[in-house]
Amino acid sequence: MTRDWKPDAADDAITAIARTPVLLIALDFDGTASPLVAEPMSARALPEITDAVARLAALPATFVAYVSGRSLVHLREIAEHADDSPVLLAGSHGAQYWFPGEGEANAGEQEQERELRESLFDELEPLLTDYPGVELERKTFGVGIHGRPAEPDVERAAFAAVDEVMTRRAARWRRRTGDRILEFSSRAEGKDAAIAALRARTGATGIVFAGDDVTDEDAMRVLAAGDLGVRVGAGETAATLRVDTPQQVADLLGVIATERASGRE
Repeated sequence: MTRDWKPDAADDAITAIARTPVLLIALDFDGTASPLVAEPMSARALPEITDAVARLAALPATFVAYVSGRSLVHLREIAEHADDSPVLLAGSHGAQYWFPGEGEANAGEQEQERELRESLFDELEPLLTDYPGVELERKTFGVGIHGRPAEPDVERAAFAAVDEVMTRRAARWRRRTGDRILEFSSRAEGKDAAIAALRARTGATGIVFAGDDVTDEDAMRVLAAGDLGVRVGAGETAATLRVDTPQQVADLLGVIATERASGRE
């Protein structure tokens, strides 16, 4: 049962997760760390999120990760993620990883998939010029079609046209929908795989995962009894808590950081 988080009230679930021996904070980026924006590459984490992430990452036995559908190269850009960052990254819905002290984990792509992806770019790019405001994103393992800047009827028509192309040429690719975005990937991994990989990597005894969209529910559904799911905004969810905005995500992370720091004094 999902309940609204009340910032001014004590919350046993927050206290419990803050005291877990090894904590992983995993955050979706768009709509969670950053407000949703019309231009995808202009997204940036709220300063309050950045501050809370830094506080958490500095604590013992505490890890922070961004888990995104973005390609790793784009996630690093919008997260302003430096080579010496302590923040782990899972990009492409869990098909790509970056680990502190190691860098990018190799995620190979078959030559035939790369050739198909490039051919699809070549077909979709001119196709989408007929739909004002709809933008094509080149992803490492697929394509993303953003409709937020477009009129809703234009977006629907563009998505239908892209669906026709993908059904004809890449029917086995994984199709995902989100908040005014349509995505296709040659890789089957979802954010559930990312959570499993990050749990194994960090040895986390408790995970906080926060996300705002349909694809984030893959991660919510695999959280264990000692974990905490946080849904940002409206929509059906398997999360325990709901907050309204990325600013409230920052507030919640601040509470967790304070609780965790005080419990270790």
